[in-house]
Formats: sequence, C-alpha cells, structure tokens
Amino acid sequence: MLDFRMETFLVVCKAMNFTHAAEALHITQPAVSHHIHTLEEIYGVRLFEYRGKKLSLTRAGQELRQAAVTMKHDVQFLKERLNRLSDGENALAFGATLTIGEFVMPAPLVSYIQGHPEAAVHMEVADTDALLKKLDDGEIDFAIVEGFFPKSEYDFLVYSRERYLAVCSQDYAFVRPVRCVEDLLEERLLVREEGSGTRRILETYLEGRNLTLSDFRCCVQANNIAVLKSLAKAGCGVTFLYEAAVREELKDGSLREIPLEGFDVVHDFTFIWRKNSLFGADYKELFQAFT
Repeated sequence: MLDFRMETFLVVCKAMNFTHAAEALHITQPAVSHHIHTLEEIYGVRLFEYRGKKLSLTRAGQELRQAAVTMKHDVQFLKERLNRLSDGENALAFGATLTIGEFVMPAPLVSYIQGHPEAAVHMEVADTDALLKKLDDGEIDFAIVEGFFPKSEYDFLVYSRERYLAVCSQDYAFVRPVRCVEDLLEERLLVREEGSGTRRILETYLEGRNLTLSDFRCCVQANNIAVLKSLAKAGCGVTFLYEAAVREELKDGSLREIPLEGFDVVHDFTFIWRKNSLFGADYKELFQAFT
C-alpha cells in the first residue's frame, strides 16, 4: 500500500485545494497540511506553492506526483497479480480506443486467448482521456490508444502506424470536382463526436489549412463508426476514418477512398503504460504477445 501521506498528496494534487482535499479524505485541514509538510521534510523540497491565491505544484511536486501515480498503479497491479497467483488463474485487463477495440484488437485477442486458454481477459473500450484515468487508477494494466497523451507520464511503444483517409460511397456525386480537401467543403461531413481521437486528427489537419469543421456545408455527428460507415455507404456524405476501420468496405467496393492532394495523414496507434513502472518488462512482453 502507498504511505497514507502519499495518498493525501495525490488527493491534494487532484483538488489543488487543502480544504477540499480534507473533505474528500474525511480528515481535518491541519492533518492534510501536516501530511504534506512531512513529505516535504522527507524529500527536502517544497511540493506546493501559491501563485497569487492559486495553489500549484512546484517542479519537484510534479515529479513526485508522476512517481506516486505510477507507484499507486504498480501496487494495484501487484495486488491483483498475487491474488491471481493464489487463485491459480491468469487475468488481463487493458483498454483500447474505439477504432482499435473494434477493428484492430479482434485478431490479436483471438491469438492471445488461444495461447492462454485459461486467461480471463477484460478489454475496456473508451476514449483516450477515460483510458488514461483508468490506467492511473490501476483499473487497467495498459492501453492501446489513437489519441494524444502526455509522453512525460507514460512509457510507450508504437503498436502500428495507420493511414487516415477520406471515403464515400462508390457512386457518390460530388458538388464539384475534388482535388484537395477544400473541394469537399460543400459536402455533408459525417464525423465522430467531439473529443474522439478520430475526429481530433481531422481537426488538427484542418487547423493547419486554416479551416474548421464548421466550414463544411453541414455536419452529421455520431459516436459509432458503424453508423458513419452506413451513412457513407448510403451516399449521405463523406467521412474521414482510419483505413483499419474501412478495410473490408474498401475491399468489397461499398466504399471508396477519395484521393486528396496534400492529405498524406498517418497516425500512430500506441501501446502505453505508466512511466518508470516496476513492471515495464511485463508490459513489453504483453506488447509482443499482441503484435
């Protein structure tokens, strides 16, 4: 278990307010202050400072927070591992973002389960931000994500490198001849919900061309890739997805790629775990098992 003072430190980091941290921990504010002061004496550094009336972490505090989150995750990982050993079973809990979970993971999961027939496997599918929180809280062992993450807090390996492309139905009629992304602005855009990794890639590309999603004639949003593909196949508009998500449709001809000049977008799917984890070697072995 983590030292109780370190638990207090993490709660203060989250609340950035000693009073709110005390309420969350059901202890007094002087007790919270004492725990933090003790840690500062142990490490010989200041962990927090006030900028005006706002509490913030010092650089040393930031380093300790990262280490503490990793330690908390490792403690939870070790506890679960020991329980599994005593029960004589093997278990795996990991996360994947929507595109990866639905279109990339099935084959590796089949291979893993066939090689570990007694394993209990739990795959959590969520957006990158939600998976990072679950990883920090020790609810999952590792995650495979398409979204951005702070590389200062996580160790990672590139799982795969995926093309990102524009697609439409085979017989889709464009408003104007299409050469570049600007020529699609008069079309209906079929797009994932705000905050999704798939959408963020498009937003980042458009920003580089001084464009936004609102520059399209109209947008239809859905948090389900299958819905977007069905709408595209029905000729309801154009959409931007990873090639992995539309590989079968491109193969059977129900969708086709829209070639665009200057749109050579490739994005990494990344295998991540808490930085400097004691179990880094285990995660690297799992990476090999899933590739």
